[in-house]
Amino acid sequence: DLSPKTAVLLRSGKEVTVPIEQVHKGDQFVVRPGESIPVDGVILEGASAVNESALTGESIPVDKAAGDSVSAATINQSGFLRCEATRVGEDTTLSQIIRMVSDAAATKAPIAKIADKVSGIFVPAVIAIAIVTIAVWLLVGQTVGYALARGISVLVISCPCALGLATPVAIMVGNGVGAKHGILFKTAVSLEEAGKVQIVALDKTGTITCGEPKVTDILPAENVTEQELLTLALALEQKSEHPLAKAILQYGEEQQLTASAVSDFQALPGNGLTGVLNGSKLCGGNYQCVAAVAAVPDEMQQQARTLAESGKTPLFFSRDNQLLGIIAVADVLKEESPEAIRQLQHMGIQVVMLTGDNEQTAKAIGKQAGVDHVIAGVLPDGKEAVIRKLAAQGKVAMVGDGINDAPALTRADIGIAIGAGTDVAIDAADIVLMKSRLTDVPAAIRLSRAALRNIHENLFWAFIYNIIGIPLAAGVWIPLFGWKLNPMFGAAAMSLSSFCVVTNALRLNLFQLNRSDRDKKLKNAVAAIQLEQQSAKSSDDSGMQVTLHIKGMMCGHCEATVKKCLEAFPEVDEAIVSHTEGTAVVKLNAPADLAALKKAVTEQGYQVKK
Repeated sequence: DLSPKTAVLLRSGKEVTVPIEQVHKGDQFVVRPGESIPVDGVILEGASAVNESALTGESIPVDKAAGDSVSAATINQSGFLRCEATRVGEDTTLSQIIRMVSDAAATKAPIAKIADKVSGIFVPAVIAIAIVTIAVWLLVGQTVGYALARGISVLVISCPCALGLATPVAIMVGNGVGAKHGILFKTAVSLEEAGKVQIVALDKTGTITCGEPKVTDILPAENVTEQELLTLALALEQKSEHPLAKAILQYGEEQQLTASAVSDFQALPGNGLTGVLNGSKLCGGNYQCVAAVAAVPDEMQQQARTLAESGKTPLFFSRDNQLLGIIAVADVLKEESPEAIRQLQHMGIQVVMLTGDNEQTAKAIGKQAGVDHVIAGVLPDGKEAVIRKLAAQGKVAMVGDGINDAPALTRADIGIAIGAGTDVAIDAADIVLMKSRLTDVPAAIRLSRAALRNIHENLFWAFIYNIIGIPLAAGVWIPLFGWKLNPMFGAAAMSLSSFCVVTNALRLNLFQLNRSDRDKKLKNAVAAIQLEQQSAKSSDDSGMQVTLHIKGMMCGHCEATVKKCLEAFPEVDEAIVSHTEGTAVVKLNAPADLAALKKAVTEQGYQVKK
């Protein structure tokens, strides 16, 4: 349902809107700002920022130009694009993800209930005991009426009502308690199994973080005030469609600042912006862009490097030849994320963060959040592969919100979707957190543990009445103590067992699922998990390497773009890319065509200096 339904094709120089099924490989199509890209293709003409969050989960759009590839279901945000279809129908990236979800769902076996297994043995066993009881009393010389009374007492007191109620009533009450707190368990299995989770894998964007960039730091240059820096930055950024610009504009609104109008505005793809205000030329963007027109002191360069190392994107601003300062923008942590992760760890659960973002940003966010492990640079199929590896080491829950998380959500033992996420993620998950709070993950596990404990208590009550009552009903104690059970009292005892089970299950309504002070560690907790960084294709560092000095990278997403195009070469084992250093260190397993590597980077809109 998320796939585009129509495409605008170019036929004989005219634009024709056709159903998506009529698009063939090689057809040319156009996409205007705000429209979804209908099929996978390559840009022939135009430049734009494309929001790929539907596929990658990353909130910051990727700058695209002629020669770049685009994917179905991503959104063109700014420019007009003319593209050629390269993959259509079931071959598109989106269709492949949908197929992975379907395949993973087909391999997930349902979990049999304890009570179902026991009931299959319990009922015939009780009937056999009743027949044996009647036969024994007849053999010892009692009347038929007496013997039948004993056999009927056995049948009455051992009615499996309590056994049948033990699990479903606790599940029903547990589901109700969860729903009251915005935690929806889709099945009884998900409520039972969530409490046994040993490893929790968390998506980064929109799950641990807010999912949209915000201003985090304002560092004015010498003799420049914060308000002056922000006012001039607002004037320049107000005409930009880039989400980093929107973050600055949003911050300006919060500070109740008004942006002045600039003239001669120009966007430099992959670098920054320029404009004229009151006769002064303003410039904003990455270091290379601003350093070309204004001197950047070593101290400010070091501050920018520190910001980049902490997962933030530093934006430089200048007026004429004077540096105004730096404004740092980042996708910030949700307020409750560190506390939620601490609670999970206190339960004895290993916490892993999965993200398609670059390694530097991922590690910085992971450190702030306090996770045990960080896996960066993973695509949708990569996340699903990581979950499979984790599942071999313990019971895994995956928490995510995007289309890209759907295969991993389905592959995990328990999939947990953030309620504010995409429909396909919610559909693929076993548990949905409607309030989109990460603290609801430990709350869901806590509630599941309480429900499991309640089920075990219910089964105890169901069996203890039978263990005590069946020998008494059969007349085992008559020769010793003269104890004899009237069938009417047997019926009362049976009813009492059902009453105890139902009452005990209703106690779950009093459970406080947000209290973490009573949490206990898993008895079978995973001490440590073994994972290889997914972005590394080879652990052999003995091969050749070449360093490309690249101009035009301004954020972590630029790094990811360059890394992806370089690692597409079979001769490349790994590409370590840094936008702050402006380099890509390429590790080779065989001699490579350096001109081809340079061309691949250039086609992404960046310049290889040497």
